[in-house]
Amino acid sequence: MSEELKGKRVAILVAKGFEQVELTEPKRALEAAGAETAIVSPEEGRVRGWDMTDWGRSIRVDVPLDQADASDFDALMLPGGVMNPDHLRRNEKAVKFVKQFFDEGKPVGAICHAPWTLIEAEVVEGRTMTSYPSVKTDLKNAGANWVDKEVVVNDGLVTSRSPKDLAAFCPALVDEIRQVAHVH
Repeated sequence: MSEELKGKRVAILVAKGFEQVELTEPKRALEAAGAETAIVSPEEGRVRGWDMTDWGRSIRVDVPLDQADASDFDALMLPGGVMNPDHLRRNEKAVKFVKQFFDEGKPVGAICHAPWTLIEAEVVEGRTMTSYPSVKTDLKNAGANWVDKEVVVNDGLVTSRSPKDLAAFCPALVDEIRQVAHVH
């Protein structure tokens, strides 16, 4: 295990229907780099993932969204899936939680459809980002510069398109958190 993120806490915000691999792979990479991760969710007890074409496993919620405060974390990771960000963007507490990371200048990773929640938090204007192709128009309409790349890093925000980009997304997210940790 690496020590480059030792002492760093990363919130992973999810609702029912998160894309399972988009949670498990970044979580594994963050923990391998020494970070502590915490599943934050509006769901109580456990939250169920989506595994490509059908329901996946349920995972334990570490911190209920009602008790979560971005000040307790060094970074935020947002898995995609279609249902997950759609639930989160309609949850006022989730949107405020996400916005707080941007207000505090903390790194955020968002993959696939997760930028829907970022749009709702009004934090994408002027940023260069990528996402699942069907989110492209939503991002452009919100003022983002959308590009078709496997990973884009823009001022603390790391975005990728889909599970096929996880090999690029995970190390970019770890690196961004590491760089910010050295700045502060």
